[in-house]
Amino acid sequence: MKIALKIESERLEDYLVADAVVDHDHPLIRETADRLSPTGGTEVDVIRSMFHFVRDEIAHTVDAADSRITLMASEVLRERVGLCYAKAHLLAALLRSQGIPAGFCYQRIGVLHGLNGVYLAVLGRWIRLDPRGNKNGADAHFLLEDERLAWTLDPGRGEIDFPTVYTTPSSAVVETLSSAKPGPAWYEGILPHAP
Repeated sequence: MKIALKIESERLEDYLVADAVVDHDHPLIRETADRLSPTGGTEVDVIRSMFHFVRDEIAHTVDAADSRITLMASEVLRERVGLCYAKAHLLAALLRSQGIPAGFCYQRIGVLHGLNGVYLAVLGRWIRLDPRGNKNGADAHFLLEDERLAWTLDPGRGEIDFPTVYTTPSSAVVETLSSAKPGPAWYEGILPHAP
């Protein structure tokens, strides 16, 4: 079900900024983004290519039973693993490096789930994309008109959408990932519940 998105900033350039987490000025991010951008491709082709790369080629920490913790986009790309938030950081960095505005969206599905808001100039509006990875019941797809995120929310279980497209990653997410200690199932019991 598609929701009415709210944007944190009216300035598209705020969704293009590089920072410590969305480090799209890193050479590995730039090289990868350039490689993933189809020659002669449209904006939609570029977004689709990058979305599929992050969704399908970067493992989700839980699915992979991986003990590493990644936060910065370049770190996620180098290690090829991350939680949903980290994968969203990478997708935003790849897109921003190509001048495509991208932000951060969240849902509460027991714990906070991270995904992306992406501005499509050709449509003149924002869409949400969920690069989590299609394993363990997740089923996200790249669609322009309808929205197909990893999970279908169940409001009866207290699952909710936060409708804002944020310019920067949630401080709760950054603090959690920054202070976590690597190890088996390191994420259990520590993930935030709100952005």
